[in-house]
Amino acid sequence: MLTPPTPYRGSAARRRTRSAPLLAGTVCLLALAGTALASAPAPAAETSSSAPVSWQQDLSRTGADDVNVQYRAGALRVRDGSVSPASLGRGGGYASAVLEAHHVDRPVNRVTVALDATVPAAASAEVDVRGRSADGAWTEWRSAATGAATQLPRRVVDVQARLTLWNAEGGATAVVRGLTLTAEDTGSVPAGPESAVASAFSARVYATREGLVGHTTANGHVIRENDHFVALPSRRALSPAGSGQYSVQVCGPVRCETAPVWDVGPWNTHDDHWNPSAQREQWKDLPRGLPEAQAAYEDGYNGGRDEFGRQVANPAGIDLADGTFYNVGLDDNGWVTVTYLWTDGGGDTTSFPTWGTDVGVRQQATTASTRVANLPGPTTVRVRCQVHGQLVNHDGYSNDAWSYLPDYGGYVSNIFIDVADAWLPGVPDC
Repeated sequence: MLTPPTPYRGSAARRRTRSAPLLAGTVCLLALAGTALASAPAPAAETSSSAPVSWQQDLSRTGADDVNVQYRAGALRVRDGSVSPASLGRGGGYASAVLEAHHVDRPVNRVTVALDATVPAAASAEVDVRGRSADGAWTEWRSAATGAATQLPRRVVDVQARLTLWNAEGGATAVVRGLTLTAEDTGSVPAGPESAVASAFSARVYATREGLVGHTTANGHVIRENDHFVALPSRRALSPAGSGQYSVQVCGPVRCETAPVWDVGPWNTHDDHWNPSAQREQWKDLPRGLPEAQAAYEDGYNGGRDEFGRQVANPAGIDLADGTFYNVGLDDNGWVTVTYLWTDGGGDTTSFPTWGTDVGVRQQATTASTRVANLPGPTTVRVRCQVHGQLVNHDGYSNDAWSYLPDYGGYVSNIFIDVADAWLPGVPDC
């Protein structure tokens, strides 16, 4: 449960020998803390089908991506029965374990899980899986029932599992002794992106302020004053701690902000309302972009209740941390436009993964320019174009290429784009 979700490296070490043409100028470092590089196996060439491959997950390795779990007597279980995702407002006894990603020797698109667990009545142990394609982009998490095949939306070269545990009322907890995954390629999913033209999906939803300083989010983040993140009512788009692998752009009455998804809620935990109706985990009869809580509040859908049977008191489809809430111009709960940046195609952009922590996004292609945003950890970003700017040296790499990120309104050094090429392939000049 350590390392992943570590950014996919590809053949990143070749950055040293494949730097873009360098321009003369002052050498400056981007402000960042604790960055590290690690090599991963080169992705295998795609084939139309593959024999199934199976592996057992090591449950004993708990790490920074895990929330409130303990490994004891050969099994995983909830550590503290009082912990619950901050945004949900329900009883405690929650734990989450993001297990180590497994690299496969050829692309796969279907995963079957076998869970060895004892689950008391009213407690739960849920498995989600996702995959990382050769370009470094993650799919959403998908629920995986024991013995049932889970289809991923595209072929992937890394497979990752996540365990989510809930105690029963009274404290009885699930005990998970083992998890085996089997992956294969069905040959039925195109290898390319789902859409080459469409932009990321946007919807107007009702936002509430999360607050709850000092409480813990679903990914283990302890909420601080003036924090910047959001909560969505589905675990399908929950970023691991410190990362922006799933992020949204929130536009309020004053400005827009791009923020990572670090909590689950409000109201529901299986309401991925940003997905097409047929792909939604629950509430498939609702139109895309309409949160279940909004339908319950406005139209009495589901008897006016959420998935837990609680009477819905507002139509919220997103919670905003205090810093994000006030930055976009809200002084009370209200309507915002949300763009779910990992969905659909990129429009006039191309998506790439980043690496490193505390990576600055600058107003111009220079480290002397104003920092307009911060990438706290590995993040999937959309690049519109690239320019030659100030030369940056970091950790033995040199590059003067910078990418413009429209979702953040600024530039990031291409050193921190996690691909082998210093000048990004297929991305136009600005």
